[in-house]
Amino acid sequence: MTHSARSLGARGESLARQYLINQGYEIVTSNWSTRYGEIDIVARSNGVIVFVEVKTRQGRDTESAFAGISRAKHERLVKAAYQYIHEHEPDDARWRMDAIGIALHGQGQPVIDHVEDAFDW
Repeated sequence: MTHSARSLGARGESLARQYLINQGYEIVTSNWSTRYGEIDIVARSNGVIVFVEVKTRQGRDTESAFAGISRAKHERLVKAAYQYIHEHEPDDARWRMDAIGIALHGQGQPVIDHVEDAFDW
């Protein structure tokens, strides 16, 4: 991954964390890594653990950001979420997986779209 791609991703994750905080979520951790991959954000909302995948793209809308979440990525996220639950939460913990797409265009306001329970099981 290039420096500019990492920088874009880090900016998007920072915007996503602030967005979630503004929506009343508690951020538990960020960039939690397992052998399956990384969970961008782990948060809590109303007693539910929320695993959040953040995708950031240059542009005016979030369509290409969401398109960047492949089936293989989804499968790795699920495995990582199970690993997180196993290590940090009771087995009967309620959880879901969300996606946040962010579009950045020049100096304009970022577009942030949040899809709760985003993945088709």
